[in-house]
Amino acid sequence: MRSLVTGGAGFLGSHLCDRLLARGDEVVCFDNLTTGQRENLAHLESHPRFQFVQADVIQPVLIDGRIDRIFHLASPASPPGYMQRPLETALVNSFGTYHLLRLAQERGARFLMASTSEAYGDPEVHPQPEDYWGHVNPVGERSCYDEGKRFAEALTMIFVRQFGVDARVVRIFNCYGPRSDPNDGRLVPNFVTQALTGKPLTVYGDGQQTRSLCYVSDLVEGLVRAMEAPGSTGRVYNLGNPDERTVLQFAEIIRRVTGSNSPIVYLPRMSPDDPHRRCPDITRARHELNWEPTVQLEDGLRETVAWFRERLGLGAVRN
Repeated sequence: MRSLVTGGAGFLGSHLCDRLLARGDEVVCFDNLTTGQRENLAHLESHPRFQFVQADVIQPVLIDGRIDRIFHLASPASPPGYMQRPLETALVNSFGTYHLLRLAQERGARFLMASTSEAYGDPEVHPQPEDYWGHVNPVGERSCYDEGKRFAEALTMIFVRQFGVDARVVRIFNCYGPRSDPNDGRLVPNFVTQALTGKPLTVYGDGQQTRSLCYVSDLVEGLVRAMEAPGSTGRVYNLGNPDERTVLQFAEIIRRVTGSNSPIVYLPRMSPDDPHRRCPDITRARHELNWEPTVQLEDGLRETVAWFRERLGLGAVRN
């Protein structure tokens, strides 16, 4: 098949490109490199079935030939990324999604919209199932992303119902692994970078807010299964790890995995809309996609820490 991956130079998108090439696809990667990094694709530059196009899907998508699959991952995804680029974030999830859905309609391609657990906002239902409508601040600082993704979901379902486009939505919960940007601002990149460089680990608030971390290879497998599952047209799937832990617990685990003596310091919460609890209900993905995470937290963290050591020029651990 010939697959288009938007946002393919990003952390998650680059791993998806690897997975699609491994199954034999021809892959066309679109990225405007606003938050994506070309170095994430360096190992693919000479691959005969891989093509990189620097393009912004906010503009109409120009691509020749057939397209069988469209994975729409383009968007800043970390709070620093989208809060520094609120207009671009809102537009890529509105105009960008529209242009790609039109492309799917024209070429008869299957479409996957990569949404987010932020669609649930600061949830009042726990864990979060797909039929929960969420608790989102529509005018807050994070709304460019939260409401942008919610609009993208609505637009996707319009194209399913009105135009018969073969599309589905995946809500991605916290994902981690190699190729994360050290300046990403999310939990794992922050803590790992701080621990490896001997800086204090910064916990915002009391550290009792919860997250659920899913290793990147598990998440990518879920994306592929959601795209290919029979009967998945018009469906919404949570993809994440229901292994819920507090931010403080994650900080302590990362200190142990890195062998760091960095202290943990507490700072005021940065955003009033930051969710207090976040954990996916993945019952639907288990039943319909035969999917659930398999990588254990500390195993995934060891792989991630090893990558960060190399990325930061710190070298391997000496025994």
